[in-house]
Amino acid sequence: MRLLLLVACAGLLHACAWSPFRLADRHLAHRPMLEDIEHNRFALGKSDSVVGQLATVQLEKGDSLPDVARHFGLGLQEIAEANPGTDLWVPESGRTLILPMQFVVPDTVRKGLVVNLAAMRLFYFPSKTSGEVITFPVGIGREGRSTPTGEMSIVRKAAHPAWYVPASIRKDHALKGDPLPAVVSPGPDNPLGDYAMYLSRPSYLIHGTNKPYGIGLRASNGCVRLYPENIEALYRQVPVKTPVHIVNQPYLVGWRDGELYLEAHKPHEELDGKRLKKALMSELKKIEKKAGRKLDLPRIERILSEARGIPIPIFENSDNLDQLVSNAVAVKYPDELFGQPKPPAMTDRGWYITALESGDELSARRMAAVLNHQGPQIPARVVPLANGRFRVIAGPFKSSRATKEAARRMKIDLDITGDIVSPKERLSLK
Repeated sequence: MRLLLLVACAGLLHACAWSPFRLADRHLAHRPMLEDIEHNRFALGKSDSVVGQLATVQLEKGDSLPDVARHFGLGLQEIAEANPGTDLWVPESGRTLILPMQFVVPDTVRKGLVVNLAAMRLFYFPSKTSGEVITFPVGIGREGRSTPTGEMSIVRKAAHPAWYVPASIRKDHALKGDPLPAVVSPGPDNPLGDYAMYLSRPSYLIHGTNKPYGIGLRASNGCVRLYPENIEALYRQVPVKTPVHIVNQPYLVGWRDGELYLEAHKPHEELDGKRLKKALMSELKKIEKKAGRKLDLPRIERILSEARGIPIPIFENSDNLDQLVSNAVAVKYPDELFGQPKPPAMTDRGWYITALESGDELSARRMAAVLNHQGPQIPARVVPLANGRFRVIAGPFKSSRATKEAARRMKIDLDITGDIVSPKERLSLK
């Protein structure tokens, strides 16, 4: 994914319908904080279809939304849509972030694996009698190579799988000047990650990834991707022959404790948004008549237009979003964000690449964050210069060959032309 697409993606996430609501930190300062919160496993009653709970956390310097999302078991789009206007790569330090950790279960059979493409989330129902659901964020097929919907099953599993590259993908990479072998062996360059579950629909898999920052985005060639830690947990629990139901439901209606909730996501391009909205309103009118409670129609319109992916009650006199967030669980900032990439210390013997020099510190910090979140990571940092400008330096790399490979990836994937600096030229970085 080129840098232009990354920037465009960030812009789209920020442009989720604007809302005047911003979390008022002063109202949250004296709430008791939890050390941690359940990310993935929830009790699920037969008559309920909403699980989890809304939470908040205060950002610290050096955070990025991909890091916070991964630590709390969320996808990138989930956390970005819930916090419109927040910088994807360099969010404001001290800002209180909404963690959208409450979910409406898709309207389909509760058996085996269920993937909702619209929400970019997978639900696993271990058995009919367990009374629980396990859920993880996923990455799915990009526009033009959408993940297919329908009923499938797991036909086989593989740990440390080899990737047999489809001819169409080899052709695409060759056109970019990035030829791929017919088979990619297990290891850090394998996009399948360490675990794969093969679907009954040929060529489609549920697998890990070597690019964790892409979870919660439409970035794959049609397969379903999970964070490395999540696919490992799922792989150990899901047996062969488990049914898999893939749906695309942007508008989710669910009940919890007698309240009716609506969770909305922006419909993908292959869906008819107007038809879906008409069907939703027809369903809601039936529920209104049966329940004997009036719907808050202006609130429903706002939920649909903003599409923030947060389940919100929609009967009149129910809590609105502001009230939900004010009552959300405050989570203590962790000692360390799980999976957060950190560049190793600079050394006199290392090889480096100068990726950018700019007078704008935020631009430099964004580029360094983008590089650090490549898969595999291209370690990068921002170095302030004596003239008041800022330089983005990638490295250190152990050899000339490793440096040239990183420079090649930067050019092909991000359209960044960097200058290689050898150990003898190390002083030029200061």
